[in-house]
Amino acid sequence: MAAFTYVQFHAMFVVPALAVLAGAAGVRSRATRSDVRPVAVAVIVAVAMAYTVPWDNYLILQGVWSYGPESVVAVLWHAPVEEYLFILLQPLVAALWLHQISPGVPSDDEATVTRRDRIVGLAGGLLITVLGGALLTGTSTLYLGAILAWSGPVFALQWAVGWPYLLARWRTVVVAIVAPTAYLWIADWVALASGIWVLADEFTVGVMLLGLPIEEAVFFLVTNAFVVQGLVLYPWVIDRWQST
Repeated sequence: MAAFTYVQFHAMFVVPALAVLAGAAGVRSRATRSDVRPVAVAVIVAVAMAYTVPWDNYLILQGVWSYGPESVVAVLWHAPVEEYLFILLQPLVAALWLHQISPGVPSDDEATVTRRDRIVGLAGGLLITVLGGALLTGTSTLYLGAILAWSGPVFALQWAVGWPYLLARWRTVVVAIVAPTAYLWIADWVALASGIWVLADEFTVGVMLLGLPIEEAVFFLVTNAFVVQGLVLYPWVIDRWQST
């Protein structure tokens, strides 16, 4: 039996983070243009749900991870309803944090993305996909391979669109990714230790990062990177499109 439930996990970690960040967002200076555009947040949340839900359910079906029946309210398809809520809310945590720390969209940024840059960005994401596909062939590397194979296409798209711009904004991007990732690493460690969700030993490599399975650490790193990179790229792409 889990030490506490998935609903209590949300109440302990997700809801307070959202409340604090939403409150901070309300007092942020309106004079500074933020990287975060509401329409971009809505799009990213919708894409996150559509892209993650089938993948998540597939891994649960394969036995990569499971949830204690007494730790969840109900199961829809193969995943608890609280899992869908987590997929919905995690991008909002990252978006609100980015909104808070964003120095504003540079009005004079002229970062240029050449055809060669787009090819390099696309190739980088596809390389991650290929690596993930190779790891999927092993039992102990199944979970790690699934994460990489699933994340590679997203990185390929984002990097092809504008990795030079992301590099130019690296300080904002790094801080925006690292803080929510570290916070969710702690939350995930507590959830695993409490038995809210359980990873199957046979499908993990057994490598720990600060006490957290490497697969879980990578998962939260790449998902927060998806959100932050998408939100940073969006106003830059729209502004460039409107100026042409």
